[in-house]
Amino acid sequence: MRILALLVLILAFFLPKGKQTDNPHGPDFKISCSECHSSGGWTLDKKIYSFDHNKTRMPLQGQHTEVNCRQCHSSLVFSEAKTDCNACHNDVHQSTLGMDCGRCHTPASWLVSNIDEIHRMTRFPLVGVHRGIDCYECHKSESNVRFDVPGINCVDCHQADYLATTNPNHKEAGFSDDCLSCHSLNSGLWQGAKFDHQFFPLIQGHASVKCEECHATGRYSDAKPECIACHEVNYQAAKDPDHSGSGFSINCTECHTLTPGWKPANFNHDVFPLVLGHSSPVCTDCHKGADYKSTSPECISCHQQDFNTVTDPNHIEAKFSINCLDCHTLNPNWKPAIYDHSAFPLTLGHSGPLCVDCHKGSYTNTSSTCYSCHQSDFVSTTDPNHQASGFSINCLDCHTTNPGWQPATFNHNNFPLTAGHSGVSCVDCHKGNYSSTSSECYSCHQSDFLGTTDPNHQASGFSINCLDCHTTNPGWQPATFNHNNFPLTKGHSGVSCADCHKGNYTNTSIDCYSCHSADYLATSNPSHTQLSFSIDCKSCHTTNPGWQPATFTQHDVLFPIYSGHHRGVWNSCLDCHSNPADNSNFTCISCHEHNKTETDGHHRSISGYAYESNACFQCHPRGSSK
Repeated sequence: MRILALLVLILAFFLPKGKQTDNPHGPDFKISCSECHSSGGWTLDKKIYSFDHNKTRMPLQGQHTEVNCRQCHSSLVFSEAKTDCNACHNDVHQSTLGMDCGRCHTPASWLVSNIDEIHRMTRFPLVGVHRGIDCYECHKSESNVRFDVPGINCVDCHQADYLATTNPNHKEAGFSDDCLSCHSLNSGLWQGAKFDHQFFPLIQGHASVKCEECHATGRYSDAKPECIACHEVNYQAAKDPDHSGSGFSINCTECHTLTPGWKPANFNHDVFPLVLGHSSPVCTDCHKGADYKSTSPECISCHQQDFNTVTDPNHIEAKFSINCLDCHTLNPNWKPAIYDHSAFPLTLGHSGPLCVDCHKGSYTNTSSTCYSCHQSDFVSTTDPNHQASGFSINCLDCHTTNPGWQPATFNHNNFPLTAGHSGVSCVDCHKGNYSSTSSECYSCHQSDFLGTTDPNHQASGFSINCLDCHTTNPGWQPATFNHNNFPLTKGHSGVSCADCHKGNYTNTSIDCYSCHSADYLATSNPSHTQLSFSIDCKSCHTTNPGWQPATFTQHDVLFPIYSGHHRGVWNSCLDCHSNPADNSNFTCISCHEHNKTETDGHHRSISGYAYESNACFQCHPRGSSK
């Protein structure tokens, strides 16, 4: 081996210079020999092989990772190698599938497992029954690796089926050779055929018939779409009514739908709509046999007997109109009957009585005034006494037409009956007097005013006009006093008057301390007395219950705790001031550092440094973290 290496060196030294620079891989090959070769020889040394083929135009994947380099690089000039599949692989499909092997194959294997997916990218996706058939049933070639394209139209494969079909005969009937116009791809054996019969929809009674029942000649182009072409025998046989004798149209759809049995039948009866009471009779009930052309549309022509026999009210004596529709609808049994009673509308309490209840047999001169019928009600009423109080005899001044006279409404605009005043009876306030009753609150509520002790209205000199503080709500609640000089908000909103006024409503102090001195003196965190805090509670507190949140704004001048780095990181004064009686005693170290040795190491170059809070504050006077 040493001798061989020596010979290589001698040859390299004595060979001409041109030969020394020739590279068997081509003059433009720039990769170092050591990526593939060792000093053991020019054979590829896989122990040191480090060339990354994945950075080339042909990354090695799948089966390509196992191939010998010389199988693709037949010459040592690597740049001459091709990346096209057909440069190395013969096309066994003989160009019937194109030149791009990657459409179907992967470097992992020649086997193809996604035929359906590949076919979806062609002009003939495999759907329905086509997914289950063998490839060679459509691609008929001299070998099983050729896939000649037979065509994408149905008839390209199914012409024999088309020509052999006799029921119906597709060719003679001139059917389309596009199978999809009648057949579904999801059904084998041509089942589920559905012809586009939109020009004559096969629905309802036409849905179940066989083709030959209408297409009797064997050809499918000469069948007529007119009803009479198939149903003339039905037309001639119909006697109720007689279609032929009555001259009915031979277009069955003018009266009938496609429902089997010719039911329901609808005639264009717009001149006399068959609705409600007219909807159920048979035709002969009105047409009286075969007369379907001269039947009168007038009500009286059918209902003369009904008109003559009615006694409540007697239509003839009352000279009612013979046009039934003046009072009646088409409802069966003539109910409800409506007369043009606009001169005296029959609503609410007037809607239920019979005609004779008011008309007493007379329908021409019945009075429309309330009093004519309700005099006995007016005279007998005592709560209040309508007659003694001089009330109007026009009932509508106070009452509606509701049954029972309720609700009754008097024009009480000078004293609206709302809230607590809405439920009382008239005598509760008027006490028999309906002409001079006072509208002042005190006239009815003097006993309430004098009996109130919380607060004592009389002793406190409150106004006797109840509306100054109260609404008309029952129970006098809620009561509102003009407390603008001391707004009752938040923590002050739930207390009773006596909690603050203590029986005194004229000179109660509005200073916080006057009510909250005990709270001020008892507070120890921090001690308000020892620290000489202001007795003006508002300087730190709002009126929120529990005194929270509290804000000591003077602290932002000395050392910010409501902004900057200390905002939201403390809970109470004791977090920094361990002695609540002495706020000059504070600690920084308890939050910012627990390792004295490490802190000392960070501050060796700081003049005057000491491991204690006052020293921290000398350099960090505003809470800075730097």
